Amino acid sequence: MFKMMKEDIDVIFDQDPAARSYFEVILTYSGLHAIWAHRIAHAFYKRKLYFLARLVSQISRFFTGVEIHPAAKIGRRFFIDHGMGVVIGETCEIGDDVTVFQGVTLGGTGKEKGKRHPTIKDHALIATGAKVLGSITVGAYSKIGAGSVVLKDVPDHSTVVGIPGRVKVQNGRRVDQDLNHCDLPDPVADRFKELEAELSRLKFEVQQLRKGKNEHDNKVVQYANEAKRNV
Repeated sequence: MFKMMKEDIDVIFDQDPAARSYFEVILTYSGLHAIWAHRIAHAFYKRKLYFLARLVSQISRFFTGVEIHPAAKIGRRFFIDHGMGVVIGETCEIGDDVTVFQGVTLGGTGKEKGKRHPTIKDHALIATGAKVLGSITVGAYSKIGAGSVVLKDVPDHSTVVGIPGRVKVQNGRRVDQDLNHCDLPDPVADRFKELEAELSRLKFEVQQLRKGKNEHDNKVVQYANEAKRNV
């Protein structure tokens, strides 16, 4: 237990340059408090002490702003940056070395029973405000861009952006864990650029057709005038 707690603290120093001391991290990082509270709540849940599990979960939610269902399975070195507004559903499964930013929802899409929340594999990163919904899988070393809404499976080593989320495959290469929120691919903007290019091409073709038609009409008029003069 103490080894896992130390890992939870160390990962904050690895991921957050603002962390300065163990004393500061232990006392002031709400994401860390939420994870530790969840480990207690999950232990109660596994022993079928459901009320105590939910009580610990709700107390943690009140103080940290992070809501994690006691039944959710979370791996080692899980890092919640800032934490406020994070929601993790009952059947969610999270691997090791996963990073989640504020405002992230790992939720369901309805009232279906059974596995209805996402599975997040090792080393995945989910950026600010992203929503990952349904019984889907986010692959290892994948990144979900800020504000994205993901409703389909994400392959390993991929970047997803947009609403709905669209995959930008990285050709099997490892995706760096440092996510630059200001420099993500934008599939919507890319599509607009493609449409603009297509529109420009069509305009050029129409101009060429009009030019050809005008030249043809001029030649017809020219031939008609020559015919009149010959008569």
